[in-house]
Amino acid sequence: MTPIDLLLSRKSHNKLTSPAPDNDQLEILFKAALRAPDHALLKPARYRVFEGDSLARLGDYFVTAALNKEPELPQEKQDKLRGKPLRAPMVIVASAVLKEHSKVPEVEQILSVGAGVQNMLMAAHFQGIGAMWRTGGMAYNEKLMELLEFEAGEMIIGFIYLGTEEGNKRAAKPLEIEEFVTRFGE
Repeated sequence: MTPIDLLLSRKSHNKLTSPAPDNDQLEILFKAALRAPDHALLKPARYRVFEGDSLARLGDYFVTAALNKEPELPQEKQDKLRGKPLRAPMVIVASAVLKEHSKVPEVEQILSVGAGVQNMLMAAHFQGIGAMWRTGGMAYNEKLMELLEFEAGEMIIGFIYLGTEEGNKRAAKPLEIEEFVTRFGE
């Protein structure tokens, strides 16, 4: 497959199983992520890797954070939150540490980390690793950010679930670009 074929065949994988990326594969993911555009080289990206027993700890953090916001959260919802990180053998919490800069607004820093996550997803796909970028309410929960020991000005960009795609691989859906593109000119 050519690089363009690989690029056009990327899709999200919501059913992931072991094995997780190994250290060499993970290093490639991070190197790809850190190649994203970064105006003024502010290096806003941070990545926290959860695998093995730490996935259960992340699930506990989810529950603690949710209970902080909604103390009467039903047990069924707590159990569901606790199990979310266990949907893959590895979860990376991608975040941006926003810095005040005269030429680089916060939105550019957020987009830089988002571009880094996309590079990570592509590097995963190129290596045959299944990946899914998720957000949801936990991505905006301040208590979770406290539990993850975030710096001042740091925010979650997403939870990147990584592993081996479970079941039959389906082809990516065809793309219809006409509804998204307006051309100007001749």
